[in-house]
Amino acid sequence: MNRNYNLNSLWLSLLIMVLIVPLSAGAMEMDDCLGCHSDAEEVGEELFIDEDKFTHTVHAEMGCVTCHESVTDEHPDDGEAVTNTACLDCHEELGSEYMATTHAENATCSDCHNPHQVHGLKAVSRQDMNQQCSQCHEGSDVLESHTGWLPQADLHLAKLPCITCHTSAENYEIVLNITHKEKTTVAGSYPLSKYADLKEYSGEKEIQSLIDINGDDHISLAELRTFNRNPAYANLHLSGTMVPGEVSHDLSTLDNRYDCTFCHASGPGSMQTSFLAFPTEDGAYRRMTVDEGAMLDTLYGTPNFYMTGSTRSASMNIIGLIIICGGFIMPIGHGTLRFLTRKNRKH
Repeated sequence: MNRNYNLNSLWLSLLIMVLIVPLSAGAMEMDDCLGCHSDAEEVGEELFIDEDKFTHTVHAEMGCVTCHESVTDEHPDDGEAVTNTACLDCHEELGSEYMATTHAENATCSDCHNPHQVHGLKAVSRQDMNQQCSQCHEGSDVLESHTGWLPQADLHLAKLPCITCHTSAENYEIVLNITHKEKTTVAGSYPLSKYADLKEYSGEKEIQSLIDINGDDHISLAELRTFNRNPAYANLHLSGTMVPGEVSHDLSTLDNRYDCTFCHASGPGSMQTSFLAFPTEDGAYRRMTVDEGAMLDTLYGTPNFYMTGSTRSASMNIIGLIIICGGFIMPIGHGTLRFLTRKNRKH
């Protein structure tokens, strides 16, 4: 009986080896794919893949053959057509949301998202988010359609991602980016600092050390104040924006987005949650948590980031109080003097 059992186990092992070996032999590694496809001259622009941008994406972690299952070690000499996995095979929920919108009639997933360069919501800046929209929506047309009802429409469109309003997402958070005054090309508009820009300040240290002084991957209010007051960083500023906390492809505009208090209100939950996004070498962003309520830190608020009703400038508060007090001095003083000298006017 033991002998038969051993023979059966041996045959089973051989059968497993026969089945597994061909499968592993037919799987091409990502490095093999990029050996050709990262050379535009060899494969042409249509099949070219920017290796620097692709290798840092989530799709790269999955490997090429996860989406292109028909590719074998004999590719391209085997003459087999390369299969492409449909986006909805993995992103079924988002796809269902998107297919219910009017956008689905005009654009497919790949029209907005390059699968070989795409990053998650938390790894992109507001400019990157809006770049997808600007491929179809001209800036001048968007500005004109908002000017009729939105005060300072140009400022809102410059500071906010489109999906802040055009989405059904319920959770929002504040994301801070480091901007660079010396790199500006438009007066009063500072561009986001790139990794190389901040490396000039951090030297051999990681760029997050400019603010995350103790290196605990969390930014406290004290560290924000230290950064803001450091004269060595006079050309670096923090710029904040409100973004959805989760991805949604339901691009409808909810009624509360037309209410100014959706953003401009004192103490909403979204104002309590904030992150600082540091640029990475590959052009993406890495977020770091900031102390809860950082945007409501009234006395030491982040410079150049003012949201009416949410953050306050201590200096402006003092100046305003002086103006109000000064306005009362004249009538009160005049009335008091007339009361004290009323006997002199009896004749």
